Amino acid sequence: MSKYYFLLFSLLFLSKLSFAQESDTQKEADPDSSGVVDSNLLPTTMPLLLFDDNKEKEEKKEKKKKARKNIWFGLKTRKGYTKREIRDQQIFEYFNYTEESRRPSPYIRDVYWYDTQERSIKTSGYEEGKGYLLHGPYERTVNETVVESGMFYFGKKHKTWMLFDSKNVLQDKNHFNEGWPSESRVKYYDASTNTVEEITPIQYGLEEGNYFYFYDDKQVAVTGEYQYGEKVGLWTEYWDTGNTKAIRKREIQYQEEAYSKNFRPYIRAEWDKDGNLVYKKDL
Repeated sequence: MSKYYFLLFSLLFLSKLSFAQESDTQKEADPDSSGVVDSNLLPTTMPLLLFDDNKEKEEKKEKKKKARKNIWFGLKTRKGYTKREIRDQQIFEYFNYTEESRRPSPYIRDVYWYDTQERSIKTSGYEEGKGYLLHGPYERTVNETVVESGMFYFGKKHKTWMLFDSKNVLQDKNHFNEGWPSESRVKYYDASTNTVEEITPIQYGLEEGNYFYFYDDKQVAVTGEYQYGEKVGLWTEYWDTGNTKAIRKREIQYQEEAYSKNFRPYIRAEWDKDGNLVYKKDL
């Protein structure tokens, strides 16, 4: 009988140990198990958004001199193009790109790059070795008619961008500063030290793009995205850790696309100051 109890106890112990190991594995696999995250949004990469008018005037003077040599914003570039056919329309994209690698700004939503394998222009997923950042003039034509033109600066829309109809009549004009629409609202804690408080991207009079709010020590406090004036996707709040690490405080889920009907935002998860999960919504 004692042998029977010994075997039963052993089986129970092994079962409990196996369950504990399985629980630990699930915890490790759960991205919400810890609020501590790897973040490239620390102050070393904080955006400088004080626009320099004198710099723009100097660039205009040099533009004509360097265009013939494919030198744009001080860099030697190469020319490229893509070709597509949709129904009976031939679409060409003519662009310049740089072989100089640069880490894309984490604050800009759309970073344009040339995928050399697929021979196409993309706006996300850039990695060194996979392609090249667009840098310099860009032009898109449909059946040999220019429908869009502008400039890029290390993959970011820069200066004046124009849209035309099929008869080459100007339909729209926008101005950018290294990826930020010039209408964007920027608040500073201290403009003399470039200490940004809040960045609200504005285009066509509506919020459009990535939103950021910062603590006064330059650490990111809130991140999120706007589409057509509506909050979309996951908005994240962070604890102020004195720039030592990024710890999520709360995540709020908004509609995935603007103007979605019957969607109510909800808190997806919350963490304490040490990064311990304190709440997670059951889906």
